[in-house]
Amino acid sequence: MANLTVVVMIDGLDPAYLECCPTPNLMELARQGFQVEARALLPTVTNVNNVSLVTDSYPECHGITSNYWWDRETGVETYMESGDYIRAETLFQRASRVGARSLLVTAKDKLRLLLGAGTTMSVSSEQPPDGLVRAIGAPPPVYSLEVNGWVIDAGRFILSQEPFDLAYLTTTDYPMHTYPPESPESIAHLALLDRAIGQLVESLPSVQLLVTADHGMSTKTRMVHLPAKLAEHGIRARAVPIIKDRYTVHHSNLGGSIYLYLEDGKLDQALAVLRGIDGIDQALPRQEAASKYRLMASRIGDIMVLGAADVVFGDPAEVTLPPNLRSHGSLHEDRVPIIGYGGDFAGFKFGENKDVGRYVFQRVLA
Repeated sequence: MANLTVVVMIDGLDPAYLECCPTPNLMELARQGFQVEARALLPTVTNVNNVSLVTDSYPECHGITSNYWWDRETGVETYMESGDYIRAETLFQRASRVGARSLLVTAKDKLRLLLGAGTTMSVSSEQPPDGLVRAIGAPPPVYSLEVNGWVIDAGRFILSQEPFDLAYLTTTDYPMHTYPPESPESIAHLALLDRAIGQLVESLPSVQLLVTADHGMSTKTRMVHLPAKLAEHGIRARAVPIIKDRYTVHHSNLGGSIYLYLEDGKLDQALAVLRGIDGIDQALPRQEAASKYRLMASRIGDIMVLGAADVVFGDPAEVTLPPNLRSHGSLHEDRVPIIGYGGDFAGFKFGENKDVGRYVFQRVLA
């Protein structure tokens, strides 16, 4: 068994990127280990899926149901990027409890804040320690291709300096939001990641590696403003974007799912209207959505809406649909790869990305 377990979460790594972009190191690791296509959890956004993985639980248990939350009881809107919102034990907290050392390296500082409790060391490209900058150089901007290589290289350097039992390295999906799989930029980005992961594994003689993604990515060409559609039928509703975070250059807060909070209780009428709108795949009342997608009912709206593959939800008075927008959040971004190398994977089934966390809990930190 390996002495060190490294999980690499490549934000937004739709399987199409591995099909279009040469990744010789990853493919060799998969050849020696395994590669499968698995499912992400709904809604297919970053916070939900990272927390699901590091807790090996569904949102109904850990409580992270979106990137952004409106607490109806208090009337407060907030970014869900504090570990205080997580109601389940994380890999890092378990590691600390059993006397293991853990490392977290992120591109986005929001994930360091969200996931960092219990880590021995946590680092983000947006708040890098001076010693790390002196050793490997200043991180590139978070809105760049190169920042993801820095994340992997930072992890490699830190792991060369002191012993750890578990490392979790997570990137940003800015490149996937910006460039489709077949573009030269995506090919360059995947080559950068592939090279960095190859060097990481080469530098660690006894490592088991798991690579996965939090969600896929789709090209979006239509924006639908649901409160306006409902208002045409005399129904008042508040829309709260599930994808919303501080990194608006990525996606302009436009995602393929959204929570609606009704102001007048016309649930059945609202559902009938929504289900008749072109571009909506599903409109589910709270309890049905919570049951179907294993969400914490107290942290979602009266209605959860999932869009068609090319649809995002937003208010044209607040945002203009960007040309060539790529985004996520719906059922159409729920396919993700899982690659494993160097571990005892025999008899272990990986069907969802959170099963990577289950593997670590059961076979590393048990």
